[in-house]
This record gives sequence, structure tokens and C-alpha cells, in this order.
Amino acid sequence: MTVIVRTLRPGSPSETAGFARVRRACVPAMLATPASLAHDVSRSHPDAHYRQLIAVADDEVVGTAQVGIAYDSPRPGQGFANVYVHPDHENRGAGGLLLRTAEEHLARHGAREVFCWALDGERNLGWAAAHGYRPSRSAHFLRLDLAADGALPPRAPLPAGVELRTGADYAADPRPLFALDAETAADEPGDIATLLTDYEQWLADTWQHPLLDHALTSVAVVDGRPAAFTLAHTDGDGRYASGMTGTGRAYRGRGLAKLAKNDSLHRAREAGMRVAYTGNDAGNAPMLAINTWFGYTRDAKEIRHVRALDA
Repeated sequence: MTVIVRTLRPGSPSETAGFARVRRACVPAMLATPASLAHDVSRSHPDAHYRQLIAVADDEVVGTAQVGIAYDSPRPGQGFANVYVHPDHENRGAGGLLLRTAEEHLARHGAREVFCWALDGERNLGWAAAHGYRPSRSAHFLRLDLAADGALPPRAPLPAGVELRTGADYAADPRPLFALDAETAADEPGDIATLLTDYEQWLADTWQHPLLDHALTSVAVVDGRPAAFTLAHTDGDGRYASGMTGTGRAYRGRGLAKLAKNDSLHRAREAGMRVAYTGNDAGNAPMLAINTWFGYTRDAKEIRHVRALDA
């Protein structure tokens, strides 16, 4: 079997469906559809030099990689290459070929170090080490069965001065949500810091993304100002994922993120969503506590790795 690596063609239904299939098999919590994959490429910032790579064997997509430069980080020269190989096609060299192609692309565009995620497990971690990567932070993917009886805590009465709105309520002017997202993203733990300053790019990356469900996105509002939110992603197949949940600095410690997320999850279940996913950096104790309270259970663990390209 010969494996070749090439750039995904967003206009190819078979390739985008194959990419989504591999992603779903490897990490079910990471929603992907042909439309979302095409959007990610067409609307990416030029400084990201973003590429989606596929490994193909016998005309079948067996592996994928998302590759780019963290252009919105205050620290230059950071690249990422997230490689996944379908479990039925491991140990055939597809992962190594994807990673090498990704590293060459990133080096051409100024990356000095590359971050990649590896699913927990001896084989995966050994693969990362064999390619010169050292472990860094870890993260958990969590799962909640929305169809189960008693899956969610009951809705709580709203505190005085707090109201709940949906993302759809901000359709005419989502800039207040951009400001809140930028503030919370800056405080999110992780290896690569993020500074959201480009409103137009945020519209493309976040607000106009095909997976974002405005109607199921919930916003806790205090005195007319968005104070906490949870972005809802859905894939049209009964699956829901939290895109981001956060609280503005001035409103933390009041349970507003929990309030917003509970509202979104209840409405997701009412809309027919069967399963909810979320992800947390292992060091994000407040969000881990919230998700434990909701009843999420661990679905998978990933460990981020890093390698200096001149090493």
C-alpha cells in the first residue's frame, strides 16, 4: 500500500467527507463537516498559512493534519500540526509522512517551534517522542449523554439583574460578544497565548463558522452587558460541542458561566441533540469543576507536545 500526502481539496466531496470521517473516528469531540472544513480554509487569515493535509491510500483518506501558524499569538514563530490517523490504518507510515510535510510547510513560513497533540496511550506518546517531540500540557475531552434521563441539572432561577439571551439576539451586532470572547480567550490556559484583536477575522473564524449554532449559544447578561457565554457548535447529526465558555473578569465568581452553559445544554436537548462534548485544559480547574457538576465524563485525553524545528 502506497501512502501519499497532499493538500485537501475543499471542493472534493469525497476528500472532505473522508477528512471528517477520520476526525470523528479519532476524536469524536472535535466536530467536523465538509462545510466546516471548506470554511476553515477559505476564511483563514493569510498570516496563518493554514493548510489541511490528507494521507491517501488506495483512494481512501486514512489520515489528516491541520497545519498553521499561530499568527494571533503575541509570541511569534509558533506553529501547530495536529495529525490523526484512522485506527484501521495505523503503523503504515501515514502519520510520519503527514508530520514531515507539515513541518516543512511551517518552516517555510517562519515557524521556529511546532506544537502537536497526541492522544494518550503508549503507542501515540512513543510516536511523538520518536519524532523529537517532548510532552507539555494535557487536556481532556468530556462527554455527556443528553438523551439520558436526568442528564442535566434543573434550571435555576435567574439572579436579580441577570437575563439570558441567545447568540441570535446579537445577529445585528455581535461586537459585544467579540469583546467578551477576546477577554476570556486571553486568560485561557495553554501553551499558545491568543490575542483576539481583529474583529473581521473573528467574524470569519467564529461568528460565521458553519458549526456555530447561534440559537443554542447562550449569553448571561448583566445590566445590558454580556457577562458570560457559551458558544454552541452542532454538526447536524445530533452532536453538540461547547466551542468556548467564559466569563468576563469583572463578573467571575458569580456562577454566570454555569448558568449560561446550563441554559444552552437544556435548549440543545430540547432541539434534539443526543450527545454533548466539551474540552478542557487539565489546568483549567474552574471549568473542569463546572463540567463535573454537569455530569460530563472523560471521553479521551490528549497531551500537547512541542519540538524546536532547528533541534
